[in-house]
Amino acid sequence: MIQAHDNSFVSRRLQNPPHQGLITILQRPQRHLKFSNGSTAQKLSVRSVNILAATLSISSSHSKPTRAKKLPGQTFCGTLEHGFIIEPKDDELTILQGDLWRKIDAFYRFSRPHTVIGTIIGITSVSLLPVTSLGDLSPAFFVGYLKALIPSIFMNIYVVGLNQLFDVEIDKVNKPNLPLASGEYSMGLGKAIVSAFGLMSFAMGVMFQSPPVFFALLICFLFGSAYSVELPLLRWKRNAFLAAISILMVRAITVNLAFFYHIQKYVLGRPMVFPRSLCFATVCISMFTTVIALFKDIPDVDGDRDFGIQSFSVSLGQKRVFWLCIAILLIAYASALVIGASSSFLFSKLITVIGHCTLASFLWHRANSVNLEDNASVTSFYMSIWKLFYAEYLLIPFVR
Repeated sequence: MIQAHDNSFVSRRLQNPPHQGLITILQRPQRHLKFSNGSTAQKLSVRSVNILAATLSISSSHSKPTRAKKLPGQTFCGTLEHGFIIEPKDDELTILQGDLWRKIDAFYRFSRPHTVIGTIIGITSVSLLPVTSLGDLSPAFFVGYLKALIPSIFMNIYVVGLNQLFDVEIDKVNKPNLPLASGEYSMGLGKAIVSAFGLMSFAMGVMFQSPPVFFALLICFLFGSAYSVELPLLRWKRNAFLAAISILMVRAITVNLAFFYHIQKYVLGRPMVFPRSLCFATVCISMFTTVIALFKDIPDVDGDRDFGIQSFSVSLGQKRVFWLCIAILLIAYASALVIGASSSFLFSKLITVIGHCTLASFLWHRANSVNLEDNASVTSFYMSIWKLFYAEYLLIPFVR
């Protein structure tokens, strides 16, 4: 019986005469075979591919076929009576790829991707509001857009990472899949990542020389830190009202006003104005961020109650907060329908009215299918709210 000790072997099945099988093994340079009796074939050290043919005597066709023994990292198919196939697999490469994937996946979860996507879509939408013609979409515009986007993503990672540093014990109950809560990341590594992204964000804010961008980063830093840090007068997440205010100030007020001003004044070189679309975006996104601030605590009731976090869900109950959030979103959609229907541009009117009717219908259908007793169902609906949040930002540029 032959045992292959190289991942690059490929065996071909040949036509066998009765009572005898033939195995042909393709072998690349610097490889060797090891036989079952412990002897080792001579290593082949030529650059070209050599073919080693081994003819083995197999028992008569009336005997049971002997199956090839499977070795680590290799898969054998077939039997020695009819030949076998070795499927190559590089163990070291597989291990490296697995380690790399695990690191990427851990950082992906650490960065809380739904918040990063919200930042990207929000800044993109607001940056398009000052655009009045295709000529505005110049290379300078896209450079200015990236100067706002990249440091904002880094600050987003700082904020969500800081929250995880101070919420490790709570997350072990509410979100055990996060890297710090699961033990994939040490506290030292978490602190290093948070510090690095915070510093890179501020460094870019200074380097890009745009006061609105730097101001937005500073506001995000201050409110994000106040929300999470365990210090006197801070740790605002313990108070439902302060938690909602901190999220609203960053997502609805700062993102909309600061980045609109950045594009309008420092990229396009125009005086600051407050167009209808910007006013609508600020009011509508304020309602959405309020809902996100309230709803995110619904599936976290157990951990929040255990650690003294007095969220609205803990104080009022999950069901009341759930339907309060649905009511706020329906009011936001009704307002959007009125504003869209009053537009003097037919295309804008059609997009905003049809779009918001569709989103409102989706919201109502999903809300009635949620099982508040099942945290997985509630969490799934919470992610649906984030998708509605993204969709709203996509519709905002059409409000004219």
